[in-house]
Amino acid sequence: MGINSQSDIAANIQIGPTDQGMVRIYIEGEGVDLPLDFDPEEAEEIAEELLAAAEAARDMGKGGKPGKPKGKPRR
Repeated sequence: MGINSQSDIAANIQIGPTDQGMVRIYIEGEGVDLPLDFDPEEAEEIAEELLAAAEAARDMGKGGKPGKPKGKPRR
């Protein structure tokens, strides 16, 4: 499944700090229980990528050309 593939999968997402000084993105869905921990710098990079993707999606919704998000690609 790619980034542009539609899906009927539903999941819940929670984001918050851990007691170990990490930022956790916790994804829970049918058959999925996925805690992802990031150091604060990585979490800031992810936040920047989310904002860039939201801006690109907003521009596409206004009839603009699709472009690449401005954030760095994830590993």
